[in-house]
Amino acid sequence: MTQHHKRPDGLPAPGAPLQHYVSDVPFDPNEGEGRLDGMAEASQLQLMWWQFRRHRVAVVSLVFLVLLYASILITEFLAPYHQDTRHLDDIYAPPQQVHLFHEGRFVGPFVYGRERSLDMENLRRIYTDDKTDVQKLRFFCQGDDYRFWGMIPASLHLVCPAEGGNMFLLGTDRLGRDVLSRILYGARISLTIGLLGVTMSLVLGIVIGGLAGYHGGWFDAATQRVTEVLQSIPSTPLWMALAAIIPVTWSPILVYAGITVILGMLDWTGLARAVRSKLLSLREEDYVLAARLMGAGSARIIGRHMVPGFMSHLIASATLTIPGMILGETALSFLGIGLRAPITSWGIMLTEARSVNIIALYPWLILPVVPVILVVLAFNFLGDGLRDAADPYK
Repeated sequence: MTQHHKRPDGLPAPGAPLQHYVSDVPFDPNEGEGRLDGMAEASQLQLMWWQFRRHRVAVVSLVFLVLLYASILITEFLAPYHQDTRHLDDIYAPPQQVHLFHEGRFVGPFVYGRERSLDMENLRRIYTDDKTDVQKLRFFCQGDDYRFWGMIPASLHLVCPAEGGNMFLLGTDRLGRDVLSRILYGARISLTIGLLGVTMSLVLGIVIGGLAGYHGGWFDAATQRVTEVLQSIPSTPLWMALAAIIPVTWSPILVYAGITVILGMLDWTGLARAVRSKLLSLREEDYVLAARLMGAGSARIIGRHMVPGFMSHLIASATLTIPGMILGETALSFLGIGLRAPITSWGIMLTEARSVNIIALYPWLILPVVPVILVVLAFNFLGDGLRDAADPYK
């Protein structure tokens, strides 16, 4: 550009041709690759994870459930007492409050001792805090003896009451057993029975629904009639009828296995129908025909090529099925036809709160329903997040 085409301020004059700037730097095809968001090269799993992270409630629910299931591995260590430890002087004791300051001075976590008296008019025990008796809590301490996972003898606990004192953060029941400790022990049964039941339900649903959707014919027709019959029967009466078949002479472990089998065998119908409908559409795809022409068997085509195509849907369905099984076990145990003592579960603990008078006088006995509600909500939120993540392109 010549000098007479420029104005005194250095800008091009009106009507003057614009100067073109051409870079003579060699072209680098990889330049800027690090600034790409990676969407085009990301795997399906990465896309699902990015989509799942956007569902904040589902992420919080996942963290909560992971911590909860991890806690059942060390229940004996976390529980202040053994589940069967009885405190005969503290029957129906209300929850104690943890304090940090005493008379304006920082002491650390502690509870006040209690004075007991009898209310002869209402025939109940009265507990009042003794503000002069400061019982400082101990951590990583020696307490009730137990066998870790029924094998290793130990007595180490995360938190213990003061020497010669008691600590009932959620109160005690009619036998003087600590409610908090029993809730922690009950989580091991109530949470695992859902996982085992869902595992059985997934296996039955994928196998039966997969064969019905892939082969069709008389097997499909027979499967659909059986599914319709099972789904037409009300769940609770059917559970009650099957649970009543379990002999009372069975050991607690056999009863636990029997309840798990019952829950798993009755919840496969919905999943089987979902798998069948999906496979009915997938069996006409080209890759299925190619696998069949190459000599692949039915089991390989279904398990290796068709089922992985909607595995995210199966995972989401499983997370929504687990809370139903937890509620089923809770309902059966609450009605007295499910798990029985000495096994401890949330449903068994709620049997002590069946009376309105008990709830009115000792409302802390209904606290086991809180973890049931939290777990059910967490699984439902997690299922919503997984269902949204199953379609990361929307």
